[in-house]
Amino acid sequence: MTIKLYNTCTRKKEEFIPRQPGKVDMYVCGPTTYNLIHLGNARPLIVFDTVRRYFEYKGYQVTYVQNFTDIDDKIINRAREENTDPITLAAKYIREYFKDAAALGVREATVHPRVSEHLDEIIEMIRGIMKNGYAYQLDGDVYFSVESFKGYGKLSGRSLEDMQAGARVDVDTRKRHPMDFALWKAAKPGEPAWDSPWGKGRPGWHIECSAMANKYLGMGFDIHGGGFDLIFPHHENEIAQAEAYAGCGPFARYWMHNGFITVNEEKMSKSLGNFFTVREILAKYDPEVVRFYMLSTHYRSPLDFDDTKLEMNRKSLSRLHNALDNIESILKTNKFGEVENPELEKALADLLRAREKAVRDFEEAMDDDFNTALAIAVLFDLARDSNAFIHAATSAGGDALLQEVKGALQQVFDTFMKLGQVLGLFEKRGTQGDTGLVDRLMQIILDIRSEARARKDWATADGIRNKLNELGIIIEDSPQGARWKRK
Repeated sequence: MTIKLYNTCTRKKEEFIPRQPGKVDMYVCGPTTYNLIHLGNARPLIVFDTVRRYFEYKGYQVTYVQNFTDIDDKIINRAREENTDPITLAAKYIREYFKDAAALGVREATVHPRVSEHLDEIIEMIRGIMKNGYAYQLDGDVYFSVESFKGYGKLSGRSLEDMQAGARVDVDTRKRHPMDFALWKAAKPGEPAWDSPWGKGRPGWHIECSAMANKYLGMGFDIHGGGFDLIFPHHENEIAQAEAYAGCGPFARYWMHNGFITVNEEKMSKSLGNFFTVREILAKYDPEVVRFYMLSTHYRSPLDFDDTKLEMNRKSLSRLHNALDNIESILKTNKFGEVENPELEKALADLLRAREKAVRDFEEAMDDDFNTALAIAVLFDLARDSNAFIHAATSAGGDALLQEVKGALQQVFDTFMKLGQVLGLFEKRGTQGDTGLVDRLMQIILDIRSEARARKDWATADGIRNKLNELGIIIEDSPQGARWKRK
C-alpha cells in the first residue's frame, strides 16, 4: 500500500510520490533558541521524527533538515537581560535542545543549519528576489511585495483583502502594502549586524528557512513540516520568497502541519501560567511516556495536555512493557522441548497469524496519513494476543513447552521492537547497557526468595516481594517459577 498524507496546500490526502524514487527530502522548522524548548515545540519534534522513522522503515533514504533560528528579536532581548552576546546565548540553548530532544527519542537531523552560518545564502536569495522585481528597499530595510506575487495566499487559503497582520509582521506605514514583510532589517543601535548590499543589518525571520531549504534540498523538495501556527505567515512567506527567487515552483511538494497543544483545554500561554518547558515535564514523567502521549492522538488533531491524561498514558504504556516482559520471561527459561499438545499447537498458529496481521494493520494505519493512534492500538491488540497465548501455554501443564513456542515468541518480540522503533518506543530495552546486569541481579534476588519459600520462611519471601513492589517491580509466581516485571 502506498503512503497517503494530508497536504495542507491542497487540503486533501494525496498519494506520496517522491521527487526521486527511494528518497525523501524533508525540511522541518526548528525552534528559536532563546530558552529551553517548551511543550509546543515537543509535538512537531516527535511527530516529524516519527514520520522520518516510518519512511526509513519503508525503505526510503531520508534527508532530514531542521534549522535553528539563532538570530531573532527574542534572542536579542533575552541576551540583553542576561548581559551576554545573542549568538552565544543561542548556542547555549541549542546545546540544551539536543539534551531534551535526545531524551524524547528524537534523533538528530541529517543537517541542523543555523541562520548565523548562512548569511551569504540569505543575502544571495534577497538579491535574486529584488532582481526579479518582487522586493524593494526602504532606508536599509528590504521588503517583499506581496501584491507582486500572484500565488500569495495559496497555502493558507487567504486573500490579501482578508489577511490580518501575523505575530511577527511589523506595522510600517512606509510599506507599499500592509502585508509586505521584511527580508532584511537595517541595524539598530546595540543589535548584532552583518554587512549587506543594503547596509548593516540582519535577516528577517521568514527568509532564513527559504534560503536554507533551498541550499540543502533545492526547489521542489518533498515535504515541508511544522506546527499549524506556522502556516501563516511563516510558511506562506517562505513559499513566496523561494518561488519569487527561483522563478518557478513548487518550493515544496507536500506541506504537513501538526495540531495545536492546549493545557487543561486552554491554549498554552505564559500569561495563563500554563506554559511548560520539556525539562519541567520530564522532571515528573518518563520521556517515553511523554512521547507515547504525543503519538496517542493523530498529529493533525488538537492535543490537550494535563496530568490526568498523562498518568493514564503511563499506565497504558506499562501494559505494552508488561507484554514484552512476559515474553522475555518465557524466552529466558530452558523448558522447551517436544511436547504433544494439539490445543497449544493451534494457539501457536493463531499467534503467528496475529503477528502477521499486526504488521499489516500497523502499516495500513501509518500509510494512511501517519495515523499513530491506530498504530498504537495495533500494538495493544498484539499484546493481548501474546498475553493470552502465554497464559494458555503456561497453564497447559507439564515441565516443557513446545520447541516452536520459543521461535514464535521471539518473532512476536522482534515485531514489537521493530514496530515500536517506528514510534520511538521500547528503545531503552534494546540500548540500555546494564540490561543484562539487571536481569542477573534480579535472578539472584528471585533465587534467594525461592530458597526462603522452600524452607517456609514466608516473612523473608514476602518482605522481598514487598520491597521490590515499592521499587516498581512486581513478582509473579507461576508453575514455571517466579518471574518479575515492571509496574
